Amino acid sequence: MASVRYVAIGDSFTEGVGDELPDGHVRGWADLVAQGWADASGEPVEYANLAIRGKLVWPIVDQQLEPALALKPTHLSFNGGGNDMLRPRTSIARVVQAFEHVLRRCDEEGVHLIVLAGANPSGQLPLSRLIQRRGDLLSDAVASRLRERPDVATAFNWFDRELSTPPYWSEDRLHMNSRGHHRVAARVLTALGMEPPAEWWSLPPLPAGAPRGFAYYREHVGPWVRRRLTGTSSGDGRAAKFGEWTPIVPAAG
Repeated sequence: MASVRYVAIGDSFTEGVGDELPDGHVRGWADLVAQGWADASGEPVEYANLAIRGKLVWPIVDQQLEPALALKPTHLSFNGGGNDMLRPRTSIARVVQAFEHVLRRCDEEGVHLIVLAGANPSGQLPLSRLIQRRGDLLSDAVASRLRERPDVATAFNWFDRELSTPPYWSEDRLHMNSRGHHRVAARVLTALGMEPPAEWWSLPPLPAGAPRGFAYYREHVGPWVRRRLTGTSSGDGRAAKFGEWTPIVPAAG
């Protein structure tokens, strides 16, 4: 059995949406962290990712946390609340309670917790001021809660101004592109005491081509509004991409 067994739970941020590979599969920062961890340690890492796009924070906790802990991981990463922030009646206190619950259960099971704050897309979205304010409140509250817990690895991406700029985001402006996911992975590996590949912090910009004006609203905002009106989610019917342990071996080099 590998000495590191890492499981990730969360929403589209952790699933890896926006970092699509040529075969159509999504990769994302958590996959990159697992590979970077194996490369840095020179040993295989067991990796699972139960994240499902579109999930609110408490459904993440209710549906993913206990199955993740049942895998008997050594490390668990958690992020949530991004989808909650897009809803007008979000209770910041209730979102923070989800983080506290995950912390308590990881303490009880002896699992090392990795907490992430999502990246900040607010500058390029409708209702940007509302999203910025709520994201600030949530990130500050979680950071304050963990200030006395140096044993918890933290990667607070919300405060990274460089990461919030358009070159790190996909066409929908809500999910990071490959460049953004690599920057987050670099921050997580650094929080874990490892040296990520230096280029991950700022890969070359990707070609521009995002839709503008009405085209953007038709292609990206409209479908999101329809899901809200119909009570559906982009994650409905989706299964976790790595629901069981997957061995990640060091890259040949």
